[in-house]
Amino acid sequence: MADVVLSGRVRTLNAEDLAVGYTNTASSKRAASVPDAPLIDNEDPQIQRLIDLLQRYSGVILSGPPGTSKSYLAAATGKALTQGDSDHLAFAQFHASYQYEDFMEGYRPSVDGKGFVRKAGVFLALCSAAAQDLGNKYVMVIDELSRGDAGRIFGESLTYIERSKRGLPFTLPSGERVTIPPNVHIIATMNPLDRGVDEVDAAFERRFAKVTLLPDADLLNQRLISNGVDDDLRERIMAWFKRINGQSKSFPAAALGHAYLWDVADQSTAREAWEYQLQYHVDRAFRYEERTRDDLIAAWFAIFAEAESGAE
Repeated sequence: MADVVLSGRVRTLNAEDLAVGYTNTASSKRAASVPDAPLIDNEDPQIQRLIDLLQRYSGVILSGPPGTSKSYLAAATGKALTQGDSDHLAFAQFHASYQYEDFMEGYRPSVDGKGFVRKAGVFLALCSAAAQDLGNKYVMVIDELSRGDAGRIFGESLTYIERSKRGLPFTLPSGERVTIPPNVHIIATMNPLDRGVDEVDAAFERRFAKVTLLPDADLLNQRLISNGVDDDLRERIMAWFKRINGQSKSFPAAALGHAYLWDVADQSTAREAWEYQLQYHVDRAFRYEERTRDDLIAAWFAIFAEAESGAE
């Protein structure tokens, strides 16, 4: 919180007052919750492509290595479809402990502690609201689809998310009859190297469109230019970025998304990117390839040695 003095009085401002809290960011026209996230451009070709696919498929899966803007693009498309209405947009992140009870329905202890009450999960609640409002679009964004047991989490609804079965009633374990209305759209993200990918492919490949997002050197280059990075430093960073991603053909885990270097503006921020993120990615990707790892590490630090010598 922040304290502001007005005419001798102190007013305490929280995150919502400063327009950076949950309520403001959830309903804003930004794809991420950070205040300086770029505004959503509904005419962006990538967003338009996903919107088009959602009209023809049961959903869309964005697949790619970390840092390739999957979550950003999923959220941006969801906000574009719902015109920024947070009541029409729901988010979930799958993980090993995520269950049917979280997504569809389950029983929770009652407030008075006397038994249990049925509670709709995030997806069922969204579907129920959409069924009462067929003139508007509703979007379910699922992050890390491959890190949960998708078949168990969706349960019987897995059949009814298909376009041809939308609106058909089915019965939940509680006995309630529900439908998945046609105005509900599903956008999911996943890393193709996750252990659960095969199960996801088997469950969704016939129903969903899959879009691969790869590290984008052109996009990163333009970002570094807009960040004001010195030309010489930018060219050396870009050469290293292309070098490590060139290794991904032999070592898929080496693929490095452009978002890792998104905030680089000078040597100091580039060094920070290495210290807090990049070095761990390199160590993990080349754990059993010491020579390649050491070459990449040396090449990274050569960026700064050469840039400094060039400045003399």
